[in-house]
Amino acid sequence: MNDPNRPVTGYPAAGAPPPNPNGYGGAAHQQPPIGTAYPYAAPPPASAVYYQNNPYYQPNNPYDAQRNNFLRRVIGMAIAAMVIAGTFVFILWLILRPRIPEFRVDSLSVSNLNLTNSMISGKWDLRFTVRNPNKKMTLYYDDVAAAVFYDDVSLSDTTVPPFFQEKRAETARQASFATAGAYVNNRAFDQMNKERSQKGAIGFNVRMVARVRFRAGAWRARRRFVRVYCKDLSVGVGSNNSSGTLLGGARQCRVGL
Repeated sequence: MNDPNRPVTGYPAAGAPPPNPNGYGGAAHQQPPIGTAYPYAAPPPASAVYYQNNPYYQPNNPYDAQRNNFLRRVIGMAIAAMVIAGTFVFILWLILRPRIPEFRVDSLSVSNLNLTNSMISGKWDLRFTVRNPNKKMTLYYDDVAAAVFYDDVSLSDTTVPPFFQEKRAETARQASFATAGAYVNNRAFDQMNKERSQKGAIGFNVRMVARVRFRAGAWRARRRFVRVYCKDLSVGVGSNNSSGTLLGGARQCRVGL
């Protein structure tokens, strides 16, 4: 007979941990208590591993930050200097108000004019006046080049000696042109003969280019090229004449930079 005092072996003893539902021993595979240290170090974050293995990654360099700050300061100082210089020039312009000179043709005469076989010969004498309209600036004319045209065909050119102008001054100058047997294209040659026979006059154009310096006291502006265009200067010279003078009196010229 079985001993009634012998414990039943088909059931877990009282106080024993519950069996593991996966079939493994419960006591040997229990979760460690919170705060238990592992025998190996925790793996580094994924981002740290990426940057360590990335050959293109460069850690921040303190010298790069200093260089960037230096460049920002240099750029800022350059911009500030440009703004200050622009403001100064603008204020100076408001004070001085520089204006380009004015040119006027007083007379134009032609002599010994001859038109034969698309050839032209003749002499032109030009008298003109230059006015300085500035109240606070003097003008220096270093180089003055002049040419006489028919339409857009150049007939002769010359230069005018340099001169100086005080404030609000007017200066009279003259220039002489001459040509002998210069070729003229058929269109211009025929048109000159037509004007000469129908109107008794030929309309010439005079162009000038002057290199001018503007000065106010110790301040000097850079040289400017002043371009002068005197258009439709009709000279009375008929078919039977070889000489003539300007018709209609003095003419104001167009001036620009």
